[in-house]
Amino acid sequence: MASKLTANGVYEGSRIILPEHREAYLVQEALQRRRGKPTLDEQEMQLIEDAIFESYQECKSITLTVFNPFDDEVLRGVVTSIDKPNRQIKLVRGEEDYSFIKIEEIINASI
Repeated sequence: MASKLTANGVYEGSRIILPEHREAYLVQEALQRRRGKPTLDEQEMQLIEDAIFESYQECKSITLTVFNPFDDEVLRGVVTSIDKPNRQIKLVRGEEDYSFIKIEEIINASI
């Protein structure tokens, strides 16, 4: 007779994963896929700020790439407000759809 400890016996055949352990594993795996924010030099920041200011002054549509640790977000709209003390902008994307974006989180801007 074969031992219960080997050859798909009691211990080898009773492998189960608790839902709590599965969730913790998935959270840990997602954290490992997290990326760091790229550093922009002063010239790139100046180009981003110039594009934002041009969109604000001339009411032109602008495309912004906003940093996200997992996947960058591309937003398109018109800059309607610039909050200098808090360094954020208000980007209007439709009739009632708008968002406030911190300038430090923008990694690319084009008109």
